[in-house]
Amino acid sequence: MSSDSRQAFSSIHQEMHGFLRRPSQYTILPAPLPEDAAAETNGYFYIDSPTQDVVAVMDACLQGLHDVPRAKEIFEGLRETRRGDRLLDARLYNHFLEAYLEMATNKDTVNRAMWLEDAWLLYNAMEEGNELVQPTANTYAIMLLAWLRFNPDSPDKVALSSTIVQDPMSLLRSIIHRQISPALVVSDRAFTTNEEATQAIKALSKAAVQMGLSSVVNELGLADSLGRQVDDPLEDVPEAIPVMKFKVGAQSLPDVEVKRREDGTVAELTTKEPPRQPEGDIPFNLDTLRRHLGQVILARRVLSEDVVLRQRLLEQSVYNVAVERMKRQAEVFDQLGLPKQGLHSTDLRIWMWHWHQKLQARIEAEIKNLEVEERVIGAARLKRKPKEETLLTPFLRLLKPEKLSLITILELMHLHGSGGVQDGMKTARALLAVGRAVESEHKAEMAKKNHLPLPTSTPARAGELNVFTNAGYRDLHVQRVAAQRYLEDGENWTSEWTQLVRVKLGSFLVDCLMDVATVQRSMKDPRTGEIITEEQPAFFHSYEYQRGHRLGVIKFNPAVAERMSKDPIAETLHPRHLPMLVKPKPWLSYNNGGYLYNRTWAMRFKESREQELYLRHASDAGRLELVFAGLDVLGSTPWQINRRVFDVVLQVWNSGERFCKIPPAIPDEPEPERPPNMEFDNKAKTIYLERQRAWQQAKAANHSDRCSINYKVEIARAPLILQIWQFLGDIIYLPHNVDFRGRAYPIPPHLNHIGDDLSRGLLLFGEAKPLGERGLRWLKIHLANLYGYDKASFDERVQFVHDHLDDIYDSAERPLEGRRWWTKADDPWQCLATCIELRAALESPDPTAYECALPVHQDGTCNGLQHYAALGGDAVGAAQVNLAAAERPSDVYTYVAQMVEEAIKRDLEEGNEFAKLLAGKISRKVVKQTVMTTVYGVTFIGARDQIDRQLKDRGDIPVEQCWLAASYIAKKVLASIGDLFKGAKEIQMWLNMCARLISKSIPQDRLVHSYTEQDSSSTSARKRQPRWKKEQMTSVVWTTPLGLPIVQPYRAVKRKQVMTALQTVFISDPNIPSTVNSQKQASAFPPNFIHSLDATHMMLTALECRAQGLTFASVHDSYWTHAGSIDQMNSIIRDTFIALHSSDVLKSLAQEFRERYADYKVPLVALRGTGFKRLNISADQLDVSPEDIKALKEGEEEDEEGTEKAADEPLLVGDEDDAELAAEAEAETQEEKPKKGRKRTVKKDEIEKRLAGKFVNLVDILPPLPEKGMFDVKAIKDSQYFFS
Repeated sequence: MSSDSRQAFSSIHQEMHGFLRRPSQYTILPAPLPEDAAAETNGYFYIDSPTQDVVAVMDACLQGLHDVPRAKEIFEGLRETRRGDRLLDARLYNHFLEAYLEMATNKDTVNRAMWLEDAWLLYNAMEEGNELVQPTANTYAIMLLAWLRFNPDSPDKVALSSTIVQDPMSLLRSIIHRQISPALVVSDRAFTTNEEATQAIKALSKAAVQMGLSSVVNELGLADSLGRQVDDPLEDVPEAIPVMKFKVGAQSLPDVEVKRREDGTVAELTTKEPPRQPEGDIPFNLDTLRRHLGQVILARRVLSEDVVLRQRLLEQSVYNVAVERMKRQAEVFDQLGLPKQGLHSTDLRIWMWHWHQKLQARIEAEIKNLEVEERVIGAARLKRKPKEETLLTPFLRLLKPEKLSLITILELMHLHGSGGVQDGMKTARALLAVGRAVESEHKAEMAKKNHLPLPTSTPARAGELNVFTNAGYRDLHVQRVAAQRYLEDGENWTSEWTQLVRVKLGSFLVDCLMDVATVQRSMKDPRTGEIITEEQPAFFHSYEYQRGHRLGVIKFNPAVAERMSKDPIAETLHPRHLPMLVKPKPWLSYNNGGYLYNRTWAMRFKESREQELYLRHASDAGRLELVFAGLDVLGSTPWQINRRVFDVVLQVWNSGERFCKIPPAIPDEPEPERPPNMEFDNKAKTIYLERQRAWQQAKAANHSDRCSINYKVEIARAPLILQIWQFLGDIIYLPHNVDFRGRAYPIPPHLNHIGDDLSRGLLLFGEAKPLGERGLRWLKIHLANLYGYDKASFDERVQFVHDHLDDIYDSAERPLEGRRWWTKADDPWQCLATCIELRAALESPDPTAYECALPVHQDGTCNGLQHYAALGGDAVGAAQVNLAAAERPSDVYTYVAQMVEEAIKRDLEEGNEFAKLLAGKISRKVVKQTVMTTVYGVTFIGARDQIDRQLKDRGDIPVEQCWLAASYIAKKVLASIGDLFKGAKEIQMWLNMCARLISKSIPQDRLVHSYTEQDSSSTSARKRQPRWKKEQMTSVVWTTPLGLPIVQPYRAVKRKQVMTALQTVFISDPNIPSTVNSQKQASAFPPNFIHSLDATHMMLTALECRAQGLTFASVHDSYWTHAGSIDQMNSIIRDTFIALHSSDVLKSLAQEFRERYADYKVPLVALRGTGFKRLNISADQLDVSPEDIKALKEGEEEDEEGTEKAADEPLLVGDEDDAELAAEAEAETQEEKPKKGRKRTVKKDEIEKRLAGKFVNLVDILPPLPEKGMFDVKAIKDSQYFFS
């Protein structure tokens, strides 16, 4: 097929090609400055921790009017020092206006005039433009309310002489001047009663009549009419007979037209017909007005309210539900006449109930003590600077003690076994998690307060218009911004908390829990037979060593740890860990979407302020519309629990036996026997100790896996038994967000389709669709793939299923009692689910008409290599990973495994001991991960560890020999790959070199500082660094074809020492800027860039599948849909891949680097360690002398000779799951070890002195793009095994 004919048969919008080839709009921000540097722009973008602490304290003081004078004091200081800062936005000003008005109205009526004066002064400053903050609809609503309550004709009139009070006419004049819809003002959340809203409508209407503004009079009349519409009296009551339920249809509402400005905000509401008069005397209802306005402004489709209410109940009452269930458990024991076992009980829920009762009382008492202490030091506080404020009372008062107690208990239970700590957790992680949970719950409560209508689907969804056209994209942006502004205007302002606040709050609560939580354990004295009972702490603090660092840990009492793997643990699950009952809230901004109330972010960043800043600016600029739309597509896919598979899982679980990746309740592997000659035979002793260590690790892993599966079983059980967590339906949804590379993940962590084989086997699509003839064939191919027969042709896979139909029927009908054929599959639980579906289809009257809900997968062949081959036009690599058409699928893993086997045979002839041990045991599974990650830059050490795990999983190689055997195989694998991926290696080297140069560059405006200032922070001359090294703050940043900015977060961690009651913990502070790690930036860039490409391909496919009406889900490079839709999805997968790689991705990346880093310079002295010879740069290009070039080359040789990397580098942000905790280190600093090559220090110093102060333009030394090969990416249209 020719290229032209392939293009003609494209299954996607042609506009997608144009969209991907358009000139990209980049989000470009200044690099952060070193910690000891200061600049106004840096302070605007990167807020320091002390300021953030002050703002958090101010926020906590405002909530509930806890301490408004103190908040005002902080606010006035910030207005003077940080005027115009993004911290001081309109919502914060409105928050203070609201607080001042509430103080005057209720809390401090004695000083009413003072508070009103403060409110009008602040408003007038906003109106005059002195504060660089513009009033919003909420501002005018608050001030209109202030006038209504205290105007000269009101009962509580207050005369103010020292400030200007604006009447409704003045306010209306300002409202119109700022193009704000009056209807939004009168429906604002500031009005809490129908009476006040009615008065506001009358006051503004009267002012509009006096000003001759007929359009405003009509709009306010429309608002009054909408507020008097007949509402459903059963709106909030679950209804069993929907026919009897009266709903106000769209035809009963006026035809309202919304006029928006270019930024999506609402400017005016109009109607072509006069406002309808309600029948009879229907009172005005503010909630009705808000709901109807929300429907009009958001243009949303109203879903079944009872389902939305259940989701709202789920998120609102999670802690209350947990309390009630634990309380009910204790009451049942009493009603049955059983003894009040209390702590004697072995039921986890009863223990948790008693802990909660004691902890609640303890927290209440401790808060009172803290308040007394604050009053005592109150005078001293006034003399201190605001940045020193770290008192906890304002934060502890944000939630009731009952809720603080439950949060603490549930968070600790949830962290069980995390961070590699058996039956416990890292102390720093626990403290931060509890503090963060308190913050999240407080913000969720703020979001719940105002009862705004939530958009349940964006109006401009993919499928309703072509989002790749300019008009479609713009409409998507305008609708999203309108919904975002509408919801934000209705929310209270809240501040982000710093790590310091979180850890101090978490320390207070965890310390209280550890003091009061106990269990009673009993055992029989083996000598006397007497029962001995002892009360023990439920949690205790200890220390462990990990990677050479001494870490503080919180451990569970063994009795509690044992129950965690056995008891129902639904009480330890927060809604953010659960699927949703309704479609997730559409992503309206970078931090608003997913769950209805629990605040989540569109990106998972490791406390990286730079990533957060880029994401926010890109979102505000309207560059992330397709990313948000893609996440909405993934989150709106409905799921249900596979009841047939779940019943089998539950039966196996309750049996406590080891079965199909479900670990046994009691570890069944015998403890290694102690050899009798151990004391005299060192080899026997070494073997025994190694086996004992492996047995202990297996035992711990068994317990951890058991707990993990317990979570999955509980969540899967929830929708089925109709009681747990108020799940009254069987359809669930999984909200998604992305990691910093753009890869999408479900937010609920325990049960989702990205999980293990068991999780996937438990899930079906929420909607079933007919198979069709092709769908039935694909269902059979899917079964063969899951069984492990996935490298044959499609016809052979179908025949494989036909040959095993008897086994398939037996598996479906008698999964545990029969021959258990399905248990031998690579993915047994998914295999069982497919056996059940295939049998049901074949037994139906018409198999092609059978409606199947099972997801069927299409997986890429080593997808990273597929992208590399397409980028480089590498024909050889393309053939290896199925980009080129072939009769049979290529399998690069099997190919490499066979090469390794051949090498082993040669060693076997020479009598090699490892060859004897490993001959015939090198399967594709052993080498797969190493081959897959080789092109991502895996090292020998990484390859050895990967293969070591695979050899241990085989079970036929002695554990004590696996490590040395893995070293032997790793060398063979890396040698066997050879030139197989030559094209990919060239691109990888180009990406690596670009990243290395970028990370060593310095912005032009910092050049003077980089060589005129000396680093005097270290008193030791040996440790002193040249200043230019401290100025290397530049991260590698690039933009995906969908507009998502990717910022590599790899920097040296700045640790902050925090004293807590438990221990001294070291936490990372993301607000403290630190230098980038050049080596990590360079080595991580190739895999991160490729991952950003596969994420883009997935998003494009998701959007196009939604546009064509297909159900879609993905696990990175594995795409899922219904069996009957596979052919259609396959066409989309290929066409989106072609569209992506036809846009010349590498050329676009190189162009972005040249624009983004146009004003960046690289110190010549820094080029010594960047492979200067490989740059192939002449003296003329650098505009330096030949002597300088010679010095650079000599310097490189010296670095290669003298540099030795430390084995345990400092923990880098982004390296580990718990990187934000910055693993605690021992307090004492180890003395720096002298490096090799010290004898040449004199010469090295001479070179640095010669090159000091000399810089070269970064863009002038970026390496040229590798030459592209001849492979035409359009050829994948003919490759049936590209994704299969």
